[in-house]
Amino acid sequence: MYVAVSTESFLPAEGPSPSLAELCEGAAETGFDKLELHLDEAEGPLKPSEIAAAPERFAATFRETTRLTPVGFCLADDVPPSVTAGLAKAAKHLKVAQLTVPASPLGTPFNDEVDRLKAHHAAASPEAVRVSVRVRSGELTEDPDTAVQLCKAVKGLGITYDPSYFVGGPYADVDREAVYGHVFHVHLRDTSKERLQVKTGLGEIDYAKLIARLEKEGYRGALSVDLLPENVPADERALELRKLRMLLETLL
Repeated sequence: MYVAVSTESFLPAEGPSPSLAELCEGAAETGFDKLELHLDEAEGPLKPSEIAAAPERFAATFRETTRLTPVGFCLADDVPPSVTAGLAKAAKHLKVAQLTVPASPLGTPFNDEVDRLKAHHAAASPEAVRVSVRVRSGELTEDPDTAVQLCKAVKGLGITYDPSYFVGGPYADVDREAVYGHVFHVHLRDTSKERLQVKTGLGEIDYAKLIARLEKEGYRGALSVDLLPENVPADERALELRKLRMLLETLL
């Protein structure tokens, strides 16, 4: 396992978006050397349609911009499979093998979701890029059993596990043991039962227990720090990122 940081952690809650260079500079200044690229058509410089349209150019631009190691792509919103195919090409050029896609909203028929995720998997697999579906409240995967059933229905699909969404809410006390066998990627921040994001050390995420459980399952991927811009003031963000990075590194 290794520690990384999502570029989402450096996006402003409001105002103009930073450049790719500024995102990378923020990661380097807070001590990270591995970076997860948060792709959002509406916000930030990393727009999935643009990357997919010119994957080689994006990979070259990224290498010219930073020496940080990219470890994964994460889609903020769903995209057509044709865009997924282009993103997988960009990922291959950057030697990235992980793509996180969002789950569909609650109420979406299970079989429709299976078909959608199969299309993403089929689009990415020719480039040897793994697809995982994120867990999040308000989406089908807020129920861990549904997330596991999706992985069983879509051969090769994994889960991007985010324990914050199971600290509170209707599934806080549900057994999640079956999830760990399907984890391809991990997002982390500290969380309390009342708030999705709190200062490191004031929440209820047991990082040592989580890491031990992932190790038992043979997980060797990223622990990606993913602060949500709207939930942490900009002037506190750098300190929070450093604190969580150092905490995770001491546990590995």
